[in-house]
Amino acid sequence: MKKIRITTLLLAMLFVCQQGIAQIQKAAKAVFTLTTFDKDGGILASSHGVFVSADGDAISTWTPFVGASSAVVIDASGRKMNVKYMLGANEIYDVCKFKVDGRTTPAPVSQSASTANSKVWLVGYSVDKPAISQRSVQKVEQFMDKYAYYIFSDNAPDNASSCPFVNQKGEVIGLLQHSKTGGELYATDARFINSFKIEKGLSINDAVLRQTGIRMALPDRLEEATLALMLSAQSSDSIKRAGYVSDFILRFPQSTEGYYRRAADYVSQNLFDQAAADMENCIRNASAKDEAHFCYSKLIYEKEIYKSQTPYQAWSLDKALEEARKAYEINPSPIYQHQQAKIIYTQKDFPKAYDLFMALTKTPIRNGELFYGAAQCKMQLKAPQNEILTLLDSAVNAQPKANSAPYYLARGQYLALVGETRKAVDDFNVYDTLVIGRGSAEFYYLKYQSEVKLRRYQQALNDIAHAIVLNRAEPTYYAEMANLQIRINKPEDAIKTIDICISLAPEYADAYLIKGLALIQNKQVPDGIQQLQKAKDLGDPRAQEMIDKYK
Repeated sequence: MKKIRITTLLLAMLFVCQQGIAQIQKAAKAVFTLTTFDKDGGILASSHGVFVSADGDAISTWTPFVGASSAVVIDASGRKMNVKYMLGANEIYDVCKFKVDGRTTPAPVSQSASTANSKVWLVGYSVDKPAISQRSVQKVEQFMDKYAYYIFSDNAPDNASSCPFVNQKGEVIGLLQHSKTGGELYATDARFINSFKIEKGLSINDAVLRQTGIRMALPDRLEEATLALMLSAQSSDSIKRAGYVSDFILRFPQSTEGYYRRAADYVSQNLFDQAAADMENCIRNASAKDEAHFCYSKLIYEKEIYKSQTPYQAWSLDKALEEARKAYEINPSPIYQHQQAKIIYTQKDFPKAYDLFMALTKTPIRNGELFYGAAQCKMQLKAPQNEILTLLDSAVNAQPKANSAPYYLARGQYLALVGETRKAVDDFNVYDTLVIGRGSAEFYYLKYQSEVKLRRYQQALNDIAHAIVLNRAEPTYYAEMANLQIRINKPEDAIKTIDICISLAPEYADAYLIKGLALIQNKQVPDGIQQLQKAKDLGDPRAQEMIDKYK
């Protein structure tokens, strides 16, 4: 009886051992090779990793992805899959999580840490028979209060980098990482790597994830995914942008945002049929039908405004108006009525557009843009100045001053137009303050012109210089600056300035006229006459009079 009991115990131990080996061998089916590529398609780096879910989630080291434009994995059966997007990365521990575009055979991630001196197995990659070797955990350090950082004293071949360590149950505990100084092996807790998840839209600007050209996953929540989509539009990588949009539509087919953004990209490429098809799909699939019609109206309207030279028979301002009206019929929002007003203004039905703008000033969306729209209608209708200025005053006062910069600018432009130069400059100064000195070159040129009329020459010099800084290739700005420098008796400065102008525009007659006057003012009369002659030869009718005066 005693022998039978011992034999039974040995058989049970052998069964457990074989079961453990089977689980470890099963984990080998989850190991893959990873290859990353640069933007030219050249191989950037090679490594390994392990699948941790059946739908393509994988963990590996981060370094191979830095600077990569694309990546592929080859699983233990020899099947190649593309890396779709990143799910997270940590630069300190050099680990990351990503998703591939296919179904995968995963290995379970251990839910508890292995202890020092425990036995684990390093599982290599192979399409035939994987190399499995037993190791002993030398030391375990804890980080973030719950994760393990494993240290091994053994060596391992370089081609085993990022292969998984598994416990006796075949559960992944970490990924092999070589010491940079040699002699030790490390592994960061697989639980930590597997916890990576994109939750915030702002993660698209994460400094670590921006090191790779492979896009990140969109967050699960619609609001955060929409934020990520908006931020992705700032990327100069068109392929990456398109990937985000396609992912968004796939994940959130009832939202209008993805369809509208992709359709807008199509419009920018003059692919109007594709844009129209996207917006028709949007109307069919969107849960908010009013938003879908509104987005379609905006898309058509913007195309008719900015790409009117490229006709598309199916679209017109009438079609844009029709879509805006459909949106309003579903949901009588004043926003949709405002869209109608803008379209009707563009159709040059100014009395009707004016009535709509003014009606909207009595709704909850009352703002400066509505009063400004009404003022534009009055300008087109040649209304008295006081009526237009009253509307522009209302545009300025309809909202907090911090948000009123565009309307100070608009009022200043109108005041300059009607000869109220002093008031115009006051508005320009307020606008300049509100935008913290970040106006356009055109704005500073306009401000300069008004200041010259008021003989505020130092301010005018500062502003024309500002315009030049913002647009160094515009010869008119140099000519204006040199002309002013002559007026304030700075001929040497004027000569230097106008020489830059001439280098930019050698056929610009005004430049030679100005240089001639600057040289004459600087007591270099013969040289000045010579420059005036060049202006005459280029067709400036004023040059001969100047030559006669100074010769």
